[in-house]
Amino acid sequence: MNNKADTPVTVIGLGLMGQALAGAFLKAGHPTTVWNRTTSKADQLVAGGARLAPTVGAALKAGSLTIICVTDYPAVHELLGASGIELDGATLINLTSGDSAQAREAAQWAERRGARYLDGAIMAIPPAIGTAEAMILHSGPQPDFEAHKSTLDALGTVTHLGADHGLASLYDVAGLAMMWSVLNAWLQGTALLRTAGVDAATYAPFAQQIAAGVAAWLPGYAEQIDSGSFPAEVSALETDARAMAHLIEESEALGVNAELPKLIKAMADRSIAAGHGGEQYPVLIEEFGKPRGD
Repeated sequence: MNNKADTPVTVIGLGLMGQALAGAFLKAGHPTTVWNRTTSKADQLVAGGARLAPTVGAALKAGSLTIICVTDYPAVHELLGASGIELDGATLINLTSGDSAQAREAAQWAERRGARYLDGAIMAIPPAIGTAEAMILHSGPQPDFEAHKSTLDALGTVTHLGADHGLASLYDVAGLAMMWSVLNAWLQGTALLRTAGVDAATYAPFAQQIAAGVAAWLPGYAEQIDSGSFPAEVSALETDARAMAHLIEESEALGVNAELPKLIKAMADRSIAAGHGGEQYPVLIEEFGKPRGD
């Protein structure tokens, strides 16, 4: 395992996230080489001890590990696929945002050129990089991850998800689904309470408590999904659907947008029509697993 604190690292791409990644490596004592199309973005890092490579090729040769964090996957291919770029023997960790198909294709593309490749996803904002709160996911061959884990630890809490290069991207979008769903539910409730003069700050602690309580249900509900059995231990879906109707009616009566609860109830209604009304809420996984609601 490569566990030396002085392992040389290269960072390609110096947007806000790329700068944070390079800064964390520098702070941890790693000789850090950087490259960016707009070289002025490297000024602060260079002042802090980083080396600015004149070309992508030179940047790749400077580090035993290369982190890529650019706009999108086409940009990755453009930069690393340019003539004269040698990938044979390089270890690449691509933290560029994209979908799982792009991640798998990029892995095949890089490996055909002799590179070791891990795909990753950053579940954090730039200021959190370098702290335990920064969760960074990796997917690809586990030996390649283990060989560089101690170096990657400089970035935050790093996790290996599995050999499938697409897993990090899938976890990324699954996390976004959670984030937006929680926020949208909170906004729906906030809009309702504002009609009675309750401000968002007053409602927020109550909403936090509800969200934490619901989160505690997830492991048990996951067992139902994985087993394919949905006994109504807490509430049957048909009972939940009546509560959904109440939410819709209350929203409409108060002049609050009811599109979100109507969407959720439409899915529940389809599941009930398919004979699942007496089962527990996670049975809706069958609706979420369909490409469209028909």
